[in-house]
Amino acid sequence: MKPNRIAVFADVQNVYYTTRDTYRRSFDYHKFWNELSTEGEIVSANAYATYRGDDGQHRFQTALRSIGFTVKLKPYIKRSDGSSKGDWDVGITIDALDAGEAVDTVVLLSGDGDFDLLLLKLKKRHGINTWVYGVPGLTSQSLINAADRFVPIDERFLL
Repeated sequence: MKPNRIAVFADVQNVYYTTRDTYRRSFDYHKFWNELSTEGEIVSANAYATYRGDDGQHRFQTALRSIGFTVKLKPYIKRSDGSSKGDWDVGITIDALDAGEAVDTVVLLSGDGDFDLLLLKLKKRHGINTWVYGVPGLTSQSLINAADRFVPIDERFLL
């Protein structure tokens, strides 16, 4: 029997803020990777983040690469009205739709409800499994409903 081929899409900003706001701690990507590896072969893993050019971010991105992630960066944009922009929703969606042809399972590390339609499309178009890892209470119910499996980010995934 062939192993479950897994593609991972990590919405770094979403995970950072939801774990910080809920637990006052950081997400441990090593623990996540180790647990997910027991579910099959991780054939691709992308981590989507914003680039601000500071040393802490650079060390974090280097750590993600050493785990096995491909780190995709977008510049962090601060608008004149004080708001900021730097989300990867479109990029994650395009990459996940492309990956759906070659994997058995797509894992989304995010609580963003905008991805519920993506999961439904992946299942319909490719007949694959969709799993969401998100912080309980801060993960959209529509995203949880769209996923085949919801895995709560809890103590076992925190630093």
